[in-house]
Amino acid sequence: MSYTIMNNIDYKVGIYIRLSREDEEKEKYQESESIGNQRTLLMQYIKENKLNFISEYVDDGVSGTSFDRPAFNRMIADIEAGKINMVVTKDLSRLGRNYVQSGLYIETYFPEHEVRFVAILDNIDTAYDTSNNDIAPFKSILNEMYAKDTSKKINSVLQSKRNLGEYLGTAPFRL
Repeated sequence: MSYTIMNNIDYKVGIYIRLSREDEEKEKYQESESIGNQRTLLMQYIKENKLNFISEYVDDGVSGTSFDRPAFNRMIADIEAGKINMVVTKDLSRLGRNYVQSGLYIETYFPEHEVRFVAILDNIDTAYDTSNNDIAPFKSILNEMYAKDTSKKINSVLQSKRNLGEYLGTAPFRL
């Protein structure tokens, strides 16, 4: 999984940004993790590290439990076309919340395609052989568990409301 950073490597960076509906709800109560804030963090990282920004991939309102996401699929196509060779995310949970598939990308797919992966807030950078990279699979497991726990809580609230006969739909909208 590790790479050696060499001065002659021209990293062509793609930033990947994802915000799920559950994260939008969380924003009401916690510090914002909006698309704009992720973009600002990622672009600051690129600028500070004097990297070559190529493209942005944004899946807004898409769950990280599946890797069949429009912008993610476009990013993979760009990797395979040689357009980018480095992917930067805010943290591992933005890449995905399925630990098996996250591990497949980080441990197998990215190295096979000579793609450097960076998760800024988790201090993961596959260009370096560090203990932060070694802990990545465990963080991915926790990310998946978080997604499952959130789903259970939402379903529990909905079931409780159904049992009480409360309305669960939305009001009609007229222009």
